[in-house]
Order: sequence, then C-alpha cells, then structure tokens
Amino acid sequence: MTSVGVCSGAVSSIKALWETRIKKSKEELHRQKCHKDKGAIGRLADVWEDRIVLAKLNDKVVTEEGRVILRIEKEEWKTLPKMLVHLTQVQEWQIHRTGLQNIPRFISIFDNLVVLDLSRNAITEIPREIGKLSRLKELFVSYNRVKSIPEELGCCENLEKLELAMNRNLCDLPIQLSNLKKLYHLDLSMNQFITIPDSVISMPALEWLDMGGNRLQGLPEDIHRMEKLHTLWLQRNELESLPDNISRMASLETLVLSNNKLQSIPSLMEGMTSLRFVNFRDNPLTLDVELPAWKDAAENEDDREMFGREFMHAYIQEARKNRGPGGRRDGGDTSPQVS
Repeated sequence: MTSVGVCSGAVSSIKALWETRIKKSKEELHRQKCHKDKGAIGRLADVWEDRIVLAKLNDKVVTEEGRVILRIEKEEWKTLPKMLVHLTQVQEWQIHRTGLQNIPRFISIFDNLVVLDLSRNAITEIPREIGKLSRLKELFVSYNRVKSIPEELGCCENLEKLELAMNRNLCDLPIQLSNLKKLYHLDLSMNQFITIPDSVISMPALEWLDMGGNRLQGLPEDIHRMEKLHTLWLQRNELESLPDNISRMASLETLVLSNNKLQSIPSLMEGMTSLRFVNFRDNPLTLDVELPAWKDAAENEDDREMFGREFMHAYIQEARKNRGPGGRRDGGDTSPQVS
C-alpha cells in the first residue's frame, strides 16, 4: 500500500511540473503574439501617420501661373518630414516663419526646383546637396542663422538671385561663387563682412548688390571689375574713403553711401555721367558745402536731395578751390584732376 502511495505522489509531481511548463510556454507564446501585434499596430500607426503628414503637405501645395508651389507660413515646422520626397513635382518652396532649423539633405532630389524661399526661419546651415539643383534660379535665405555658405552653391549654374541678408555671423563667401555666371541680384546686407568678397567682384553678370549694414572698412581697388553693376548699396558701414577706381564703374546708376565715415569725395567721381542717384548723408565730410538756391522759387526745396548728385559735384568743386600747397586740398582729397 505504501509503494502505491509513493507512485501516486511521483505521478502527481510529474503532472504538476508538466502543467507548469505548459503554462509558461503558453504565456511565452502569448507574450510573443502580443509583441508581434504591437509591432504590427505600431507599423500600421506609422503608415497612417505618414499618410496624415503627406495629406497635410498636399494641402500646402498650390498652383499659381502654371507653377507648383509649396507654401507654409506661420506654422511650426522645425524639420521637414521625409514624406516631402513624394512631392518632387514642386517647383517653388515658400516656407516662412516656421522655426525651420535645417534644410534637409534630400533637397537634392527636387530637381524641378526653380525658387527656394526659406526666409525668416532659424536655419543654421545650407547643405552641400544644394549644388545639385541645376534648375534653381532664386535662393532666399535671409533672416536666418547661417554662418557659412557651401562652395557647392557655385554649381547652381542657373542661379540669378541670391539673398542672404541678416544672418548675423556671415562674413565671407567661397570663391567658387564666382562661377555663378547668371547671378545678377545679390543681397548680403546686415551681416559681418569687412570687405566685398573676391567672389562677388568676379561675378560677371552682377547688376544689383546690397552690402548695407555690414562692417566694411574699405572697398577693393578693382571694384571697377563689376562692369554691369548699376545699383550699389553701402549704407551703415565703416568706410573712411573711396578708391579712385569707383569712377570707372561705367554702368553705376545708384550709389548709397549714407552713415559711413567718409571724410572726402574722390574728384574723379565728377566724371561718372551714368550716376543718377547718390547719397552721402550722415558722413563726417571735411568741407561744409551749401547748395545754391534754386532759381525757380516755386519748386519745393524740401524735395531736393541735399546730399545727392548735385551735392557731390558742389563738394568736388569746393575741394578744388580749397586746394592747398603741393596739390592737396583742405577737403582731404588727393586724387588727380582731369585736365
């Protein structure tokens, strides 16, 4: 009887052990199934999230005058989603005041882009991939935090307009930008340039240049190489003098020099017949020059540009009258006279 009891106990122990193992096995299978289900659910959620993002992006796409435009304004988009790669037909990006911090490297696949306008964001870097946008004509990255420009930008052979105003720490441009043979409009205002970069002087098609609000201390002696330049903004800099070769800029029509440290005006500028507008206001010029009263008293004296072209000619003439011994003028201008 005792042996029968022992056998029954052994069988019960074995049965309990197997039941425990089976239970654990079922629990493990259940956990694995739940994990797979969660993964599937997660993947499904990601798919739906991507679809929602793509739908949101599609809502931002408009067509104006035959051009497909992605327009995002005053919404928070610190980064651009990868789903954007499904919108490569877009020809123009207009993304303003979104807090965007970077330009995605997949920008290179948008080979239909003609205009890239990312002004007024928080962008710190322009990626090298920008150089692959062979059709790009206009690039606007003003009012951001860009510190340097990649040399690859010089590969955008069709670029015509480039605006980099108000990037605070930007102080130089790579020489490769002189390869931009079609660039005619360049805005570098409100940065930290202390001179006009060589790449800018070498841009063959440049017509309009704004370098106001920088730290320019002087102008290059070869500034006349910008043969097609007709508008030059140099206000609010630290210029103390102008090179004589500025008078050789035959196409120059508008020259703004207000709020600098100029003490004289080169006499050779008298021969700049194309110059229609010039502004010397708020400079510590050595001579005090008053313009003669207009003959027609009916004209409004307030409409007269007191530090413009007429003032420039009057100043040069006054400096010539005040020429001191040895050919030096009291106005501080020692440039040679045209006989």
